[in-house]
This record gives sequence, structure tokens and C-alpha cells, in this order.
Amino acid sequence: MNDYAHTVADRFMRYVQLDTQSDPESSIHPTTEKQKDLSNLLYKELLDLGLNDAHADEYGYVYATIPSNTDKNVPVICFCSHVDTAPDCSGYQVKPILHKNYDGKDIVLPDDSLQVLSSKTYPYLTAHLDKDIITASGLTLLGADDKSGLAIIMDMANYLITHPSIQHGEIKILFTPDEEVGKGTAKVDLAKLHADFAYTLDGGEAGTLEDETFSADSARITVHGVIAHPGYAKNKLVNAIKVAGEIVAALPAGEWSPETTEKREGFVHPVAINGIAEKATIDFIVRDFITSNLALYEERLKNIAENIIRQHTGATMEFTVKEQYRNMKEVLDKYPQVVLFAKEAYLRAGLNVVNEPIRGGTDGSRLSFMGLPCPNIFTGMHAIHSKHEWIGVSDMEKAVEVLVNLVQVWEEKS
Repeated sequence: MNDYAHTVADRFMRYVQLDTQSDPESSIHPTTEKQKDLSNLLYKELLDLGLNDAHADEYGYVYATIPSNTDKNVPVICFCSHVDTAPDCSGYQVKPILHKNYDGKDIVLPDDSLQVLSSKTYPYLTAHLDKDIITASGLTLLGADDKSGLAIIMDMANYLITHPSIQHGEIKILFTPDEEVGKGTAKVDLAKLHADFAYTLDGGEAGTLEDETFSADSARITVHGVIAHPGYAKNKLVNAIKVAGEIVAALPAGEWSPETTEKREGFVHPVAINGIAEKATIDFIVRDFITSNLALYEERLKNIAENIIRQHTGATMEFTVKEQYRNMKEVLDKYPQVVLFAKEAYLRAGLNVVNEPIRGGTDGSRLSFMGLPCPNIFTGMHAIHSKHEWIGVSDMEKAVEVLVNLVQVWEEKS
């Protein structure tokens, strides 16, 4: 692709300036209307590229098709990224900064001098010496998760349309809302999409290829106390807030938590406590790569809570579990070509493939179990969901090259 003037960085710099944070407390789809601002921009850009079926639906999903230009019967491949950014850090008035020819020195973000990017903290910065990187200004996240994926897919589409000699089958483009709050596939229309296999663009360091995620549940403990007037509460009141606090305090201190686990270790993580003296709830996320371990973790958590409840006469509890997503590898192992073809595309781009599990989930987790096997490809994003979020332009450009290689691999092997 040496003769190609990439559009990915310019697209990315434009996309991140739109505030598209999703809202975990919302019950509508999409969870925030402002996500549609980017969805509408994207589908109009797709129309401008000549993809005449491009459109954004009422839920903020964007669909488009790059028609096949081969006589072969090639499986329909979809590339997917999400428009929303995480609610963990402000996404309002993002000011992206292009740092040209990074010199290896610490980068002090201009709007908050306390926000400093250093290669000591982020060693991968050293892979971008004398290359361009993009950061935010210090007051917001950047939005590389996942607007880098959007820009990469758009640049791939631009390349294929302007280079019709590249042989490929039918390609579908899907942009989703609400991935960051676990609702990215809630209203997706797979019949309309009509794809056989898919790839999300939602990964980190160049060369990483992810075909395994956590399996995930949510759990809620509802504590019912015994209410009484505080002036006359002796030997009567059982404060649900205090009981909930004891349950959290009883969780193991040196294991079984995000802050004490890594690699293939699972965890149970309290994420919210709400309530009053009469009734309090504790919300947890439960994670492991082995799906059957979730039930073991949930039973252990329930036992911890019940032991605390028994110490408070009159208190009761409810324990509920909801499935969130499952390890995509359970599906992908049935379709090994999906990952093998991706590895071939990486190798053609001169990359060493780093195949590793995600300590989290992607839209691909749910899509895989909905009948659309879907591993995850890198974009180059780093320090996501934070004011230190950054991305290397060369990584995004390399991801575009991988996608162009990948559609050719599918065509050649069909």
C-alpha cells in the first residue's frame, strides 16, 4: 500500500471530536441520542464512497455493503466497530492532538499538566519513535476505543473502492452503538446484515489477534434490613447498608479480584452499592475464561453473603444472576479458518501474530453466539477509557493493510 495516501488519521481526528458516550443507566436504544450524530456522519460518508445501500437505522446501527468483484463464491465477511465511548471518563469536547515524529520524551498534555505520557509507563510508545501518535488534551478520553476501528474500516473501504483490481467477495460493514455498556448487539439485525463471518476492530497493540474472551455474568445481592425509627431503634434496627458493607469487606483480599489477578485468572468484582437503611443492593461482575467456573464463583459469593446475613437477626437477602456474554472461542474453534485466514493476513503485512485472550469482551463475543463467528483485530489503541489514551497512526494504517490482505485471503481460498 506504499502508493496509497491513507485517510485513517484524518477520519479518526474528526470522529473523536463528536461526543458519543453511552449511558449504562439508560433503558432506551441507543442509550444516548448523541451516538446517532456519528452514526449519521458515517453512513453519509459511506454513501459518498459510492456504497448506495448505506444507512443508519433508528437504533443508531450503520449498515453498508461493498459489492463482490470476483466470480468466485466467497463467504460474506463483515467488519464491525462501535461508535460509543466509555462512560468512565469524559468524552465531551475531545481535542485530539497529532504529535508528529514522536521523539521519545515525556508528553505533557496541554490542558492538564498533571497528565503525562511516559515510555516508562507505556513502553509501547518506544515502538513509535519518529512516527506520529495522537492523544487527547488532558481533560477527556481520546476515543480510540473504538473510533480507531471506525476509521480503519472506512479507510479500508476507501482503498478497495479506489483500487478495483483487488479481488474480494461481498463485504459488509457494521457500526454499532452501546458496546461499552454491554448493549452493542441488542438491536442488531443479522438478517439484514446477511454475513457469514465477522471481525471486530477493537484491539490494542499491532499484531495482536484475539479469539478468546472472558465468559461473563452479572450478579446482584439484595439485602433487606429491619427498619425502625433511629430514635427508638435499639435491638430493633438492622441497617441494610451496613450489612452490605460487611459483605463487601468479607470478600477475599488477596485473590479473586481484578486488582489481584492477571492472564487466565478469573475474578468477582463489586461495581456498585446502592440503597437505604431498609434495603441495599450490591452489583457484581463475574468473569472467567472457563464458563463452568462462573457457577462456582457465584456459589462462593452467595455463601459469603449468607454467612454475613446469618449474623444479623431479621435480615434477609436475594441473590440473582444474569448472563452477559460467553467466551467466543467456544464458537470460533468450530470455524478455524476464520482465525487462520486472519493470521495469514497479518503475516502478509509483515506482522508477528500475538494470539492472546481478552480480559474482557467485545461485540464479537455476542455476535459469535448469535451465529456470526467473530474474532477481534488490533487497532493500536492504548490506555483506553482514560485521559492518557493514545494511538499510533502507523498502527491504524497497518490495520487497514491487514483488512485489505484479509479480504484477498478469503477470495483466494474460496
